Amino acid sequence: AFRSDLETGRTKDVSTLSPVNAPVSPAWHFDGKRFLEINKDIANVGYLDPFTFSAWIKPEGPKGAILSQAEDYFEGTGHSVYVIDGKIRLHIVHRWTDLALRIETVKVLKLNEWQHVVLTYDGKRKAAGVRIYLDGEAQETKVLFDQLNEPFHVAAKTPFRIGAAGGLRFEGSIADVRVYKRALPANEAAALAARESVGQIAALPPAQRSHADSEKIALAFLEEAAPKNITKTRAELNSLRSERAKLYESLPTVMVMVDDPKARETFLLKRGAYDGPGEKVTPGIPEILPQPRPDWPNNRLGLARWLVDRSNPLTARVTVNRFWQSYFGFGIVKTVDDFGSQGEWPVHPELLDWLAVEFIESGWDVKAMQKLIVTSATYRQASRVTPELLQRDPDNRLLARGPRFRLGPEVIRDQALAASGLLVQKVGGPSVKPYQPPGLWQELSSGGGYTQDKGEGLYRRSLYTYWKRTVTPPFMANFDSPNREVCTVRENRTNTPLQALNLMNDVAFLEASRKLAERMMTEGGTSPQQRIDYGYELLLARPAKPAERRVLLKTFEDFRATYANDPKAAEQFLKSGESPRRPGLSTSDLAAFTTVANLMLNQDAAINKE
Repeated sequence: AFRSDLETGRTKDVSTLSPVNAPVSPAWHFDGKRFLEINKDIANVGYLDPFTFSAWIKPEGPKGAILSQAEDYFEGTGHSVYVIDGKIRLHIVHRWTDLALRIETVKVLKLNEWQHVVLTYDGKRKAAGVRIYLDGEAQETKVLFDQLNEPFHVAAKTPFRIGAAGGLRFEGSIADVRVYKRALPANEAAALAARESVGQIAALPPAQRSHADSEKIALAFLEEAAPKNITKTRAELNSLRSERAKLYESLPTVMVMVDDPKARETFLLKRGAYDGPGEKVTPGIPEILPQPRPDWPNNRLGLARWLVDRSNPLTARVTVNRFWQSYFGFGIVKTVDDFGSQGEWPVHPELLDWLAVEFIESGWDVKAMQKLIVTSATYRQASRVTPELLQRDPDNRLLARGPRFRLGPEVIRDQALAASGLLVQKVGGPSVKPYQPPGLWQELSSGGGYTQDKGEGLYRRSLYTYWKRTVTPPFMANFDSPNREVCTVRENRTNTPLQALNLMNDVAFLEASRKLAERMMTEGGTSPQQRIDYGYELLLARPAKPAERRVLLKTFEDFRATYANDPKAAEQFLKSGESPRRPGLSTSDLAAFTTVANLMLNQDAAINKE
């Protein structure tokens, strides 16, 4: 486990170090040059992993390194224990300048004397979770840096070193180095410092026992000789502590910001020069807008209250205008990203005002506003349009008909999954990686490959699809989804042959078509006509029109005959996607209805409502 490299200070084995007498054995003397390097991940722990380091040390100088599993330079990633300026110091470092935890004792060690050191970390990312004990006694500590909020793990090849860390070496003696992958409680940490055996401690009068001795003999009693009622109570206590730890781990974390009590002064810059400050400025709302109440603080909290105050209608008006755009293709104010003097005047100002007031009075209830819009007579109009009306109002700004426009990419996919019965309704959780063309990330990204999810990860709402900034999901890009490099409040709408090809060949839509066909065959009646009408109701909330029905019935008959004559082609066609096939259905019929369902999905994607 050791490497031989005496020129750089590494030792092959402990025989190259001088053995010394110590409270426990074995113990070795380190000369400030040589150290032990063990190529094992003894302390290979991350920033969320609790641990305990302990050792007997006899320092001969005020500066040195006791142990580490970290890159061997002072700012290296990993965990290290030092003696610096005579004080015990722990470093947990991801990035020295801003992602690290550094804490040291207030008390200075005694030189040329054996002392026992224990350091524990509870894995909760804060210096408050670090405890340092010296000869069994908890030490007062000083926090030097406390910003450990980004995941990291020590590299697997990083060795464990005794007598070295961060380029520093230890001069003195070290014995009984221990690593626990848990944070020892105070009584166990203290017991490690007891030199005598339990029998020897028991022979001492209680008044002559040290704190470490008392903790060691108490632990021995609890483990070996405690009555059953105490043993039972202790087990229950440990169980409750374990449950509390699991509860803590289940709690989500959020970043919390606070205002600096001493606000930074801000100045206008003369000609934009950072070193040419001009007039001093203070936080405030432009005078042309309604002003905050005098009793509100002049900070971010006051701004938040102003944003949702009844006297400031701007927030509600902007929000309901975007809701309106999602249903009608255009907002009541067409320039949804500009309500200023350069933007368009609302075509129905009274409607916009009324919706804004309704939104505020509903308690900012987003779902209630969606219901209000989709149950309105305006939205429920037919989308048919006459040539005269199309010439007069091509964009339907007068609201003389119901909306008719292509759905957005996320809604198209979610609608297909929902109608087919595949959509997973789970809310929240991490991003997922649904189907994507193989090798795409390798072609366009320097990072690792794309590992597709299994099971429900394939069928979560598009909201949860994993995005890589340089590699947009191809389906989303085909249907004009923004690239997410800038904030976008209005998506473009294009109609291209590539979109139809996407819907006809993408494994996600072929699988959705198959599952929709299964629903049509098992829930939609016995005749092809009934099943086609049922599919239309699932997708478009209406039965098929006579002309549509004729086309789809002929399509079904043609493909059923084709697949009946070529069963292998039918089987291959029905293999798209990882969801299992419903048993008991005719292969040729299911393949034919899958084709029909795919045509219906294409029609559903092309329009919002008829």
